[in-house]
Amino acid sequence: MAVMANNKDAKNSMDTSKYVRYTSEQVEALERVYSECPKPSSLRRQQLIRECPILSNIEPKQIKVWFQNRRCREKQRKEASRLQTKQVSQLVYENGYMRQQLQNASVAATDTSCESVVTSGQHQHNPTPQHPPRDASPAGLLSIAEETLAEFLSKAKGAAVDWVQMPGMKPGPDSIGIVAISNTCNGVAARACGLVGLDPTKVAEILKDRPSWLRDCRCLDVLTAFPTGNGGTIELLYMQTYAATTLASARDFWTLRYTTVLEDGSLVVCERSLSGTQGGPSIPPVQHFVRAEMLPSGYLIQPCEGGGSIIRIVDHMDLEPWSVPEVLRPLYESSTVLAQKMTIAALRRLRQIAQEATGEVVFGWGRQPAVLRTFSQRLSRGFNEAVNGFTDDGWSLLGSDGVEDVTIAINSSPNKHFASQVNASNGLTTLGGGILCAKASMLLQNVPPALLVRFLREHRSEWADSNIDAYSAAALKASPYSVPGSRAGGFSGSQVILPLAHTVEHEEFLEVIKLEGHGLTQEEAVLSRDMFLLQLCSGIDENAAGACAELVFAPIDESFADDAPLLPSGFRVIPLESRTDGSGGPNRTLDLASALEVGSAGTRTSGDSGANSNLRSVLTIAFQFTYESHLRENVAAMARQYVRSVVASVQRVAMALAPSRLSAHVGPRPPPGTPEALTLARWICQSYRLHIGVDLFRADCEASESVLKLLWHHSDAIMCCSVKSLPVFTFANQAGLDMLETTLVALQDISLDKILDENGRKSFFTDYGQIIQQGYAYLPAGICLSSMGRPASYDRAIAWKVLNDEDSTHCIVFMFMNWSFM
Repeated sequence: MAVMANNKDAKNSMDTSKYVRYTSEQVEALERVYSECPKPSSLRRQQLIRECPILSNIEPKQIKVWFQNRRCREKQRKEASRLQTKQVSQLVYENGYMRQQLQNASVAATDTSCESVVTSGQHQHNPTPQHPPRDASPAGLLSIAEETLAEFLSKAKGAAVDWVQMPGMKPGPDSIGIVAISNTCNGVAARACGLVGLDPTKVAEILKDRPSWLRDCRCLDVLTAFPTGNGGTIELLYMQTYAATTLASARDFWTLRYTTVLEDGSLVVCERSLSGTQGGPSIPPVQHFVRAEMLPSGYLIQPCEGGGSIIRIVDHMDLEPWSVPEVLRPLYESSTVLAQKMTIAALRRLRQIAQEATGEVVFGWGRQPAVLRTFSQRLSRGFNEAVNGFTDDGWSLLGSDGVEDVTIAINSSPNKHFASQVNASNGLTTLGGGILCAKASMLLQNVPPALLVRFLREHRSEWADSNIDAYSAAALKASPYSVPGSRAGGFSGSQVILPLAHTVEHEEFLEVIKLEGHGLTQEEAVLSRDMFLLQLCSGIDENAAGACAELVFAPIDESFADDAPLLPSGFRVIPLESRTDGSGGPNRTLDLASALEVGSAGTRTSGDSGANSNLRSVLTIAFQFTYESHLRENVAAMARQYVRSVVASVQRVAMALAPSRLSAHVGPRPPPGTPEALTLARWICQSYRLHIGVDLFRADCEASESVLKLLWHHSDAIMCCSVKSLPVFTFANQAGLDMLETTLVALQDISLDKILDENGRKSFFTDYGQIIQQGYAYLPAGICLSSMGRPASYDRAIAWKVLNDEDSTHCIVFMFMNWSFM
């Protein structure tokens, strides 16, 4: 009997402990009791079974087990919440403390070059915090997230910000989207709306990966992430952004990002800065970075019925302009600049990826789009690293030579700088050597950034030195090459631009530059006669208000491997707009090149003279070289001299591209007063009178200086052309240089057949005999192309033969009347 009883008890024990599947009505009844009494007595459980018929089939012991499990789950949830809150605060503090220690390991790497623009000591370093950050519960962070969501939606769909249409944006179906900027608000803000052929989840994935499309983003660390009860996700982010010039400190952000889905199915990713005043956790300041503020911003992504997404983007920031020199503050106070750098850049990345997915975009050299994007990002990032010179990348300053115009920074740990992309087999490493960067920043007056960068791209001979290029190329081949002396404009060969890829709207080009015949001697034959550069050119559309223009390049070898190390150098030109960039309303004209469009009377044909008469920009130059330890000082001296010569060349080009009409307060630019120019001016006027029978100028001027001055400032484009089988321009007045978009030095690179259109060439060759025999010919209206590829129309033209003092033919002169850019 005892055995039978034991077996019965064992069977009952197994029956009561088995798993029971409760219905939703049963769970609801049990939950009601649990909310009143989490630990009911035996009598209360029996009473529950009697009062609720739906529980009649459940054993009392099983009800007891349900309450035990329910209490256990509640305890686990509270413990997990407590640990999660502790983890958030601890991660935040440890991350900030770690960064602080890394930054304290060495001295500041940002420089204070260009004393003519600013004085030293402009960098603002925040003090090290003395107390750990405050704690914050997930419930508190969710409250901040919901508040951020509401404020973001009020900007994205409403009028929480006074929006005006961004100047210069192209209307129509081919435009990037509808872009607006803030007229008046705290900080700077931009908003955009566009349609992209990607599903909302893919759009959110791309936009959240900010380093992949925001070129100014140095890093984005997700310190912690946790789900919310409504199916959303909260993330705490730390982001660093590069400084655009050597004259300012970099920015960093400490933000909360909230991802959720609205009731209408729209996906939202919104973000804002965290601060102690909001009750959220804080992060210690990081040395050499100015903590900027992101006001409620984000992305509203709505699915389309036919596929794709409608995306609304809002970027709203306070970039702490007080921390930069006054001359640079417009860069940090311009909503137009913010729109170009962030808002429009995000839309362009989405459109680019969408079109790549459809196969509409064709790329050269058999490269995949992702590989080419990586090359572009590496060029841009490498140039930003060179400009900023962060100490945690291994950079440190080298002593100056007594003049502070050029800053030299060295990095003796190239492997750290290049990470995994450098190894002994693919160059850019030398035993006991490193990397050296020479950089400088300066102000430019009255030259559109796009125009200057386009000129630097097309006319490398104006500023480059082939010996310096050869020295840089030698690093790729691990070949010895003596440190050269520098001479800007000493480029002795020609360049061939080989297109590689471009973005959908052609605002960015990736190309290979082939430098031919750079004139090395046979003793230097260890180097290839042809050199190659991988080059990134962006921002060369003059109509893109607020756009930064860049030309960044790095030497590569013929193999052009996907993992080839890159050591970028180049130029960055940033427009400095006024603080009230939206005050002029949506119809304000900001065509940066309009001031170059001149009519026959020498007046502008478009644009606002007041807006363009004080056009300013900041130019940043950075060149990188490898060095061996025993040659470090020699390379530093070469680099310093080279950058100074490049600066002088660029300033000369900028002055040539900036017509004197733009700077009346400075006075007109004098003509080239060489004896040859004076003689040529006299011959031109004498020949015109001889052939046409009237004076070229109404004024009767005997002095050759006066004739040259009148010729130089004449409103019509006048240019001299050699009498050869392939005519080449040899001289032009100011209007001629403006129309050709070139300089006197670069004229020799321009042939007549590249300037005249097909009808113009036919007319010229038809009338060439008449010009030689009769002395002159009238040409019909037509179109010329500048060296930058811009068409310029003219009402009519006249060509005449210029005779020297011996009555021999010296050249042919063209005068294009009433010309203007189309």
